[in-house]
Amino acid sequence: MPVTIALERPDTADAILLIGELEKYIVPLYPHDKEHGLTQAEMVEAGVVFFIIRSDDKPAGCGGVRFHGTEYGELMRMYVRPEYRGHGLGRLVLRHIEDYSREQGVKALRLKTGIYQPEALGLYERLGYRLIQPFGSYREHPLNRYYQKILL
Repeated sequence: MPVTIALERPDTADAILLIGELEKYIVPLYPHDKEHGLTQAEMVEAGVVFFIIRSDDKPAGCGGVRFHGTEYGELMRMYVRPEYRGHGLGRLVLRHIEDYSREQGVKALRLKTGIYQPEALGLYERLGYRLIQPFGSYREHPLNRYYQKILL
């Protein structure tokens, strides 16, 4: 199964499909959270760098990063479709975003995720992300977790 990762706008048809699936997955898990992420239009306006991973030319997952200068980038919209999970695609997208961010001179990556996604929590922790306090406009909530990885 040939795998590719491409830089794309977050408002392409495949991006809309993947982000829509992600929304359907997370909204029931976290009804307290009214801000599950930026819309595609907001992502374009904010300059989010967005990648889609494909397997056999089919969209299998995605991930984006919004830079806050070179201090940090915020990971967002990380998602792998259920039928593609367990094949390391999430790790590939995450490593790709890390490498891209390093090339841009970014010092760290941060993210917000939730406790009901143990596979995602495990992936972040295995790849060196460590728990931090809420950052930016985020506030503490018992269902949320905040992580950071220093990029060297």
